[in-house]
Amino acid sequence: MRVKIENYGEADGQYFIEYFVSGLSSNQLDYLHNNLSEECEIHEGMLKIKMYFDERLYPFQSDVAKIKLDDFIAREEIEMTVFLTSFLEDM
Repeated sequence: MRVKIENYGEADGQYFIEYFVSGLSSNQLDYLHNNLSEECEIHEGMLKIKMYFDERLYPFQSDVAKIKLDDFIAREEIEMTVFLTSFLEDM
């Protein structure tokens, strides 16, 4: 499984992160798509997950994140990978 952040920011007063997840079987894709509470869609064999955050919980909001943005993006990708892996264990 590979998790990549494709987009993030603020739109219409809401902070969001869009993740693209590749390397999943069709069963895993369907399971995640049907069971995650986040906004999801399957696009060209990948799962697109869009998560919304309260401003104070948005991971890219801090001054440190603005200086070390690549580090924060990598950490978010790792955290999502761990979350999805544990979620798939219930499959």
